[in-house]
Amino acid sequence: MTFMIENPWRGKGLDPEGLMPVAEATDVAALLGLCPAHRETPLRDAPGLARLAGVAELRIKDERGRMGLGSFKALGAAHAIAREAVAQAGRDPEALRQALAGRTYVAASAGNHGLSVAAGARIFGARAVIFLSRTVPEPFAQRLAAHGAEVVRAGADYEASMAAATEAAGEQGWTLLSDSSWPGYTELPLRVMEGYTQLAAEAVAQMDAPPTHVLLQAGVGGLAAAVAAHLRLAWGDGPRIIVVEPDAAPALIDSIRAGRLVTSEGPVSCMGRLDCKTPSMIALAGLSRDADGFATLTEDEVRDGVAILAEHGFDTTPSGGAGLAALLAGLEPGADARVLAILSEGPEDG
Repeated sequence: MTFMIENPWRGKGLDPEGLMPVAEATDVAALLGLCPAHRETPLRDAPGLARLAGVAELRIKDERGRMGLGSFKALGAAHAIAREAVAQAGRDPEALRQALAGRTYVAASAGNHGLSVAAGARIFGARAVIFLSRTVPEPFAQRLAAHGAEVVRAGADYEASMAAATEAAGEQGWTLLSDSSWPGYTELPLRVMEGYTQLAAEAVAQMDAPPTHVLLQAGVGGLAAAVAAHLRLAWGDGPRIIVVEPDAAPALIDSIRAGRLVTSEGPVSCMGRLDCKTPSMIALAGLSRDADGFATLTEDEVRDGVAILAEHGFDTTPSGGAGLAALLAGLEPGADARVLAILSEGPEDG
C-alpha cells in the first residue's frame, strides 16, 4: 500500500453537529421498487482470493448487474428522483409515469451516476442532460444516449464538467442532481447517498455474522459514507472500516489530516470514477465519524489487482475493484480476518 493513516476523528467526526449521511435504509427499497429493474444483487464468496490475500474469508457484494446499469450508482439518483416523483404524484403507477413531466435534471458524470440520472428521469417522465468531460470515453456517451439522456461535452476533467453543469442549471432553471455536496447544496446529494444504503442493507441481511473488516473505495465519498453509516447502525463498532482512494486523488485523506475539507492535487488516475480531488461535504462528515482508517492505492497496484480479479471471475474496472485491489496489494488485515468488499461496477465493455 502506498499510504495509510488511522482516523483521529473516529467516533466523533470533524463536524458532529453538521449534516451526516442517512444511515437508515427502511424507505429506500420501497422507493426503488417503483423502478422496474430494481433487484437485490448477490453477495459472493471468494475463497481463492481470500487465500491470495491471506485472510480467512472474503465476501464480495457484486454490484455489476445492479438494475441493468452495471453499477451501484443505479441506486443513488434513481432513489432521489423516485422520492421527488412520489412527493409530486403519490404512488399511483399511472400518475408516476408522468409525475415529473416538464422537469429537467442535469448532472456531470465521470461514469455511472449519469446513467442513474438518465434512467430515473425517463421512468418518471423527466428529461436528463448529462455533462461529460473530454476524457470520458465515447462509448459511455453512447450508453447515456441509449437511456434517453442528452449528452453535452464540457471541459478537460470532471471538475470542469461539474462547473458547466452547475452553470447550466442556474441559467436554464434545471434541477442539478449531483452525487457530491457542498455548502448550500445538500438535499439532493443526501438523497442520492441514501439510495446507496440499499446495498449495505442487502449485505447485512445476506451475511450470517458481521465481518471483521470492510473495504470501501471512494471518490467524493458518497458510497463509502452511506455504506459505513448503515453498517455502524447495523453492526456497531465491531467491523474495522477502511476507505481506499487513488494516490493521485487523496481528497479524503488530505481532509482528514487537515481537519477540514480541502481540495487535493494530483495527476489523472486510471481509477476514473474515483479520481475526485474534492470530497463531498456530507461524505467527509460521515466518514470522519465512521471510518477507522484511510489508505491510498497506486496505479500499478490497482492494475495488478484488477487483473487478478479477472482471473477469478470478477471482471471490473480499476474504480470498481479498488477496495479489493488494496487487499491484494498488502493491506494485511490478518489471517483470521473476515472481509467484506464491494465490486462496485462491471468492466467498461460489460
